[in-house]
Amino acid sequence: MSVSPALTDLSRLYQTEFVRSARAVGVLWAICTLCFAIIQVVVLVQPSWIGTTDTRHPGAPSGTLGLFEVRVCVESDWPVPDCRGGLSSLSPLPSFQSVAVLVGVSLWAVWTSVLCLCLFRFCSAATVYKICAWLQLTAGFCMALACLLFPDSWESPEMRALCGDSVGSFSPGNCSVHWAYILAILGVLDAAILATLAFVLANRQDALLPPDTKDVKLRNNRL
Repeated sequence: MSVSPALTDLSRLYQTEFVRSARAVGVLWAICTLCFAIIQVVVLVQPSWIGTTDTRHPGAPSGTLGLFEVRVCVESDWPVPDCRGGLSSLSPLPSFQSVAVLVGVSLWAVWTSVLCLCLFRFCSAATVYKICAWLQLTAGFCMALACLLFPDSWESPEMRALCGDSVGSFSPGNCSVHWAYILAILGVLDAAILATLAFVLANRQDALLPPDTKDVKLRNNRL
């Protein structure tokens, strides 16, 4: 039974549009993966995971705290408060070492997935997508553990000096979470979305193969 020329042309047109759409989505996924990797670096080094609130006692120091440093600000004669603290070393604060390790592993996984984008020239697209998807799932899992473990580490000397004696595990005292911690939580959702999209793109690659290539692949699987 022969296939009509109109149906053949429609099939080719559909395949062409499908290839263009898949490539566009793949490029968007790669750009979002690179942005996610940059966000991971910001989350790791920024001292804005938690900080003092505006309702602190008058004259009390204000500041923020991250995984590697404490930045404390005191009022001065100038309109801008005098702030001290910086990233003086690559050693995390003692109470946040486990959190920093998890964020570091997450950072390694997502940057490895970025480097794996070069494999598109040497390996099949489906294989690269699957490798990147598993790396992004690992990054999201480690970041989720870090976000859960961070509040449990609040009962520390650094937190007591900045947030008062009422601080404890899952109790920030006179402080509240800041934008870096919220960005870390959003990074978990971003990793889950990127990994899911990578798995979908990997499963759709077979639909982009020519019919003769599909037949050869099917025969090889049966053998």
